[in-house]
Amino acid sequence: MYVTDLDSTRPETAGAPRHTRAGDHPARTASTESLCPDQRATPVTRDLDHTPQSVSHARHLTQQFLGNSRNDAAEAVVLVVSELVTNAIEHAQPPVMLHLHRETTGNRVWVGVTDGGPAPDEASWTSPRTDAEHGRGLSIIDTLADAHGTHHLTNGTATTHWARLHTT
Repeated sequence: MYVTDLDSTRPETAGAPRHTRAGDHPARTASTESLCPDQRATPVTRDLDHTPQSVSHARHLTQQFLGNSRNDAAEAVVLVVSELVTNAIEHAQPPVMLHLHRETTGNRVWVGVTDGGPAPDEASWTSPRTDAEHGRGLSIIDTLADAHGTHHLTNGTATTHWARLHTT
């Protein structure tokens, strides 16, 4: 069963994250409200095609979610979304789903990308790339995110990779 419920992909159910900084615990997360009254954002959950073009679509959805902000924090959120979606498209099975929502504390955004679990083979469009063009995504996420991790559903049918970032 593929989970489409946003609550089932939230970090408080994710177990131990791969990376956290002091004071960031997955149990302190999301709601539908933004800290800034003028920037209220409804959580976004969108199915994405399992194609390279979905990375661009996910960036566009994220920019809309952030109110088309053009500051360093917003660009970091867009870059993390891009990396997570790229990894799902290249290394996981469909379906792919993007989740975005603002947290109630810390003026942060929680980003999640749910996929169908590891793919048996890499996608055909990844093969022309050299080894130097692969493997930097998690380092980028580790640098930009306050915390990030992975949640595997107990039945093994889906995996959510998530990150938490400040937006100001």
